[in-house]
Amino acid sequence: MPFPRANAEMEMKRAFTLIELLVVIVIIAILMGLAFPVFQSIQNQAKKVQAKNDLTQIVTAVNAFYTEYGKYPLTPTTPADTSYGGAASNGALFNELRNIAATQNPRGIIFLSPPDAKDQTNARGEIKTSDGQFYDPWGKPYLVRVDTNYDSFVANPYSSNAGTAKDPSGNLAVQAGVIAWSLGKNQIGGTGDKNSTDSNDDVISWQ
Repeated sequence: MPFPRANAEMEMKRAFTLIELLVVIVIIAILMGLAFPVFQSIQNQAKKVQAKNDLTQIVTAVNAFYTEYGKYPLTPTTPADTSYGGAASNGALFNELRNIAATQNPRGIIFLSPPDAKDQTNARGEIKTSDGQFYDPWGKPYLVRVDTNYDSFVANPYSSNAGTAKDPSGNLAVQAGVIAWSLGKNQIGGTGDKNSTDSNDDVISWQ
């Protein structure tokens, strides 16, 4: 009888199609698994490029402020290099550079104009208006150190690959008026050793 045989063939074809579909799904899942790390790497590299550009703009803005006023913003009463973005918020510094409630920018010059964060709870490469801080692409405040004791050096935050430059006190230093850096994706920081997983993803302005 032909009808049972026809039904059996239709069922076999349907089953085979289902197997094919499952195979395709598995192949797609494997390809996505292989592509995801590559996509993450490309995305992180793009963030590093953005961070480097931001750091260049920060250094340029602080130096432009010095050129305009003959001093660095927020110079302390007691001479010492000033660090921002770690224990001390970087918001006050960027308020001066952005002319937002500035106290030491009487000419009202806008030296830096990074974008305000679209999501104020998750600023990335943007300014969070609630605290005025400038955040790196990974969501952490940029670190900035300014030569507010005017000895033409700022302390080097890294000990490895720091070179031989030293400040008048004999400490490893960068001969510059301002430096800025980001701790990168892992946000750990380290010695600056390029072979160290702690600091090899950091982005710095002076190298």
